[in-house]
Amino acid sequence: MDSTSVFTRASGVLLHPSSLPSGYGIGDIGPEARSWVEFLARSRTRLWQILPLGPTGYADSPYQCFSSFAGNPYLVSPDDLVTDGLLTSDDLDGYPDLARDHVDYGAVIAAKLFVLDRALMRLAGAPRDLRDGFKAFQQAEADWLEDYCLFMALKDEHSARPWTEWDRPLRLRDPKALAAARTRLAEATERHAFRQFVFFRQWARLKSTAAECGVTVIGDLPVYVAADSADVWANQGLFRLDDEGRPAVVAGVPPDYFSATGQLWGNPLYDWQAHAAGGYTWWVGRIAATLAQVDVARIDHFRAFADYWEIPAGSPTAESGRWVDGPGTAVFDALRDRLGSLPIIAEDLGEMSPKVPALRDSLGLPGMKILQFAFDADEDHAFLPHNYPVRCVAYTGTHDNDTVIGWFESAPEGERCLAMDYLDWDGTDPAGTFVDTVWSSRAMYAIAPLQDLLRLGSAARMNLPGTTGGNWTWRIAEDADLAAVSGELLNLNVRYHR
Repeated sequence: MDSTSVFTRASGVLLHPSSLPSGYGIGDIGPEARSWVEFLARSRTRLWQILPLGPTGYADSPYQCFSSFAGNPYLVSPDDLVTDGLLTSDDLDGYPDLARDHVDYGAVIAAKLFVLDRALMRLAGAPRDLRDGFKAFQQAEADWLEDYCLFMALKDEHSARPWTEWDRPLRLRDPKALAAARTRLAEATERHAFRQFVFFRQWARLKSTAAECGVTVIGDLPVYVAADSADVWANQGLFRLDDEGRPAVVAGVPPDYFSATGQLWGNPLYDWQAHAAGGYTWWVGRIAATLAQVDVARIDHFRAFADYWEIPAGSPTAESGRWVDGPGTAVFDALRDRLGSLPIIAEDLGEMSPKVPALRDSLGLPGMKILQFAFDADEDHAFLPHNYPVRCVAYTGTHDNDTVIGWFESAPEGERCLAMDYLDWDGTDPAGTFVDTVWSSRAMYAIAPLQDLLRLGSAARMNLPGTTGGNWTWRIAEDADLAAVSGELLNLNVRYHR
């Protein structure tokens, strides 16, 4: 898609599919997701922003996935499996009665995988187009699919232990060990391939509905991949690893206002010289795969392309790191040579060196502005709306923020007073005021999490950075007044020409 045509004045809602209603314990990419897209279209809301779609691993985080190419099988719709003839309604009679107000991942994973395995058993008797489609999918996606499926089958065989704890021949991909594993685990790898097939089949259907409705899907691409992932296991020469395959240095950010010891993420860092020597082929493939799924990609922690914090592996905190120059424009030059224009949003939040905005601007990429962050400093903060450039994406908050109401209730008095003074506002309806402010700004995109449009408090927060429990579980309540949200969005979009 031409980035110049997609970046026009519009509005959107941030909502991951897992938060949608369903009777299966987690939102999915089936009928309710298609209804959600139609809901956006009726309100003239042309953007739907989601979180990464990969198979979740550690702490159920979509930012710690087993692959940056694969899809999350827990988001597959059982209803669409019935529609496609891969299940019967009787197959769902025994589906457990799971929570509807939040995601209980342990229960959901067991139930969804049982249903997916049942669907695979029925594939032999399914319509021929499905059987042929599965074979065609395996051939078309072989570059990443074969390694991913073998990786997941081996994890199953090793009781989900990280690949760095496997026997050395498998850990370091000895050809004989891999050949033996492919033979031994042929049935398991087929099972994982089938899960990917139905995910991408259902996602394509949903994406087609979005296109028909004129809704642009904004995806999310974390700059780093999980240490325990098929990405690292299958491409060890592209990462800074030791002779045993374990990270030699890891990612994070240094101490700052928010953390006295910094943030130790633990993701392996890239060997940028190796990527350059290979013409950044892995990055081209990764970005191409993402842009095949979505219309626009937000790159999380974009600053790593300018400079990144390198922490010795085994460090107890992020304090002992150092700044290292990133690859700069070289990656994006390779991407544009191979893929053309890049509809990418640069996540440029936090403390930045001058290199970061310089790189962003040299590439012509829009950055991000968060209204909640505008009131913690002086009266000329870059996140105050009068300072927004047109080419940016303005948010009330993101998945990592508290809701606006939660923020307002817990913010220091000085921040609340500055917000009320700047917005000429009496403090009532903070979420509605923030949404109206962002929509009225000059920013090309204005986006709010659905929680803010529903005027929910901190209990509806999606993620609290630095914690590993209780995140990513929020779902739309069955009695949520979405009709009121639709009417509000329509009025805002008409009033502010979005």
